[in-house]
Amino acid sequence: MSDDMIVSGWDVLDTSHAALRTAAGAVPATGWHLPTPCESWSVAQVFQHAVGDQIGFAAALTGEPGPDFDPFDPSGEMEGVDPGAFLEDALARSARAWAGVDRDTVEVPTPVPPHTMSPWSGSAACGLDAAVHAWDIALATGRQSPLTPELARPLLKVAREIVEPLRPYGAYAAALAPEQGDDDVALLLRYLGRDPRWSAS
Repeated sequence: MSDDMIVSGWDVLDTSHAALRTAAGAVPATGWHLPTPCESWSVAQVFQHAVGDQIGFAAALTGEPGPDFDPFDPSGEMEGVDPGAFLEDALARSARAWAGVDRDTVEVPTPVPPHTMSPWSGSAACGLDAAVHAWDIALATGRQSPLTPELARPLLKVAREIVEPLRPYGAYAAALAPEQGDDDVALLLRYLGRDPRWSAS
């Protein structure tokens, strides 16, 4: 991590931001059109969605403008876009906003139900969005999963707080049944409606 990257001070969020940065940075120039675990979305669309969501979390905290595009209807067009700069702007906004949160505050605004959460849960929810889409992008481009058991455990905790109200809107698919031998990463992915063994091939 370079010295000029902004960190939030919230461990789950900062680790998730690093995972998204790494996954997106490894997408080859010809990889943006590839299919992902997000049904009918390309790598570019997942990437744009993830960027928009980080801006949305920041905007909920600061009152600044949200993304200037619909994260739930991403275009997938990357012509003329500098992916690194596009992502870093969003991650910096998000990290800066969360860095300014008082840890003793009872609750903070979030763009996802229930729209107010404890600071830890809110920052972890923001991290969940970054981390799961980092996984989508990494798997779609033939990379190793960026999720670790140490990160998956707190992400599953916050997922259980926020995901059920979002399923009816299509933000998450129906949960998949756990299987014998699942580790913490697999449990998280199945709860989010993702097959841990998903492959583009």
